[in-house]
Amino acid sequence: MLRSSWTAGQAHGHSGPVLVSVTDFTLDRLRDLPGVYGEARRLAAHWPELDGAYGMWLWTIPTARRCGAVAVWRDTAALHGFIAWPPHVAVMRAYKGRGTLASATWQADGFDPRATWSRAQAALRTKPPEGRSRGNGVAGAGHGH
Repeated sequence: MLRSSWTAGQAHGHSGPVLVSVTDFTLDRLRDLPGVYGEARRLAAHWPELDGAYGMWLWTIPTARRCGAVAVWRDTAALHGFIAWPPHVAVMRAYKGRGTLASATWQADGFDPRATWSRAQAALRTKPPEGRSRGNGVAGAGHGH
């Protein structure tokens, strides 16, 4: 599994509870992976501007046609704001039907980078997160539905 460096968001440094979202997008065709990952990087470039975004990592397992994000949010409202953000919606539409999306969320009392990544990585290695749906999504989405 390859992981990007941490991308801090507007809420980085916020103390108190956080919401962690993990997305896992398994593509039907390997040739779509570079495009999906590129779109995820473009969305990540705006992370510091997103209200309530604590930060995120992108990840990929190229040989399995899988990629996604581990994103940390101030709260559920911040995550939902991202889901409805027009650039994100456009990417979701562009890749609809090209793979299978799974997502999971959990609350934490605070942000511990090592513990957060460890829990996400363990979940991604054992099985895709709950909430798998066919034909929707893109890596880096940070979905929690």
